[in-house]
Amino acid sequence: MRKSGFFYVLSLVFIFLFSTSVGDIQPFQEFQAKAYYFSKSKMELGDWGARLSEAQKKQIAARMRNRLEKGYVLSFNKEESLFVEEDQLDAISGATDSWGKNFTPGTQYKNVKSNTQLQEQEFYGKKFLINDVLQPIEWKLESETKNIGNYTCFKATASIPTKELTWYSFSWDNLRETNNSEIDSTQTKDIKMTLVEAWYTPQIPVRHGPLEYWGLPGLILEVSADNTTMLCSKLVLNPGEIIEIEAPSKGKQVTKLEYRTIINNKMVEFRDNRMRRR
Repeated sequence: MRKSGFFYVLSLVFIFLFSTSVGDIQPFQEFQAKAYYFSKSKMELGDWGARLSEAQKKQIAARMRNRLEKGYVLSFNKEESLFVEEDQLDAISGATDSWGKNFTPGTQYKNVKSNTQLQEQEFYGKKFLINDVLQPIEWKLESETKNIGNYTCFKATASIPTKELTWYSFSWDNLRETNNSEIDSTQTKDIKMTLVEAWYTPQIPVRHGPLEYWGLPGLILEVSADNTTMLCSKLVLNPGEIIEIEAPSKGKQVTKLEYRTIINNKMVEFRDNRMRRR
């Protein structure tokens, strides 16, 4: 997976941002921490974008900045983690991206001991609580290493069905893939896969990570998948105040598959209603 020079430079800059006075990690059962991540996605405009001028592309990128660049906080202890997006204002209008939030990950709770995931999602005003198991990932541990801040990180790779990483989102391509799979249950060759590259540090021996990523023998500090790279920019170990990790509890309980079916059906309904009005 290609990595932009932006993130290599950012990695060097973050060396100076990591705290060097956190002290020794306390007995593991008392361990708690917060990791701050910065996410940057490459804008994909497809065939339509090929007809645009560079000035038009830059204008679109500026308007989409709140979708392409995001900040997150991962609070965690030995067994539990809570992953939350930091609120950002639209770069142009100063308004929050209310439409885009229909297809972005909500507050996510993971418990690596019980293999459970609870995640709040809101879809066009209706709240859902996704109650499911953690995404199974078959990591391949590599020997390659690099430093991120003050931490030595090891590389790991995996190939994961794309729809399992983006179950909270929607695309017509994923819908067609799902429909084809229902028609032919033996069909596997056309399933879209995403190559994931992660960098984890055994110096923080927990199996946590951002979004759907977890299960490595150390905290994931950087992960790249498709056109998005997420990098830990700040890490605070054992802060003075107690970190409250409270699992979300609001919304109609469904599984990931049930939620994906709900939003797929609703988007088809929106499309059909629009076509009938025309």
